[in-house]
Amino acid sequence: MIKTLLKQIGEYKKDTIITPIFTILEVVAELLVPFVIASLIDKGIEAGNLRNVYLYGALMIVLAFFGLVFGILAGRFAASASAGFACNLRQSMFENIQTFSFSNIDKFSTAGLVTRMTTDVTNMQMAFRCACASL
Repeated sequence: MIKTLLKQIGEYKKDTIITPIFTILEVVAELLVPFVIASLIDKGIEAGNLRNVYLYGALMIVLAFFGLVFGILAGRFAASASAGFACNLRQSMFENIQTFSFSNIDKFSTAGLVTRMTTDVTNMQMAFRCACASL
């Protein structure tokens, strides 16, 4: 079943791969801030060097900016990948339902099929988005 779902990624492979990269870069930028603060305190404030205080303060602003940009890009690519995945999944399900015989259509209610194509696919989309962003 996982193989079948992975086929639905289709043309959104690039977005699926780029999302964790930007997420990792965002986390790295956020994790560097405490080290910069430690350096600011040790080499700037305690040493009484105002130049280092400004330097490390500017570095913290740059790290925060890059963290913000990487976070926005990760969210954008995760949304694109998950929406494309859901679109492809709905299309594949619709094509499969079109091959059903009348006896199969009687066996599965129309309401049940519509629910599968909306609610279940939306749940898969949200799960894919979370999985994509947390890799």
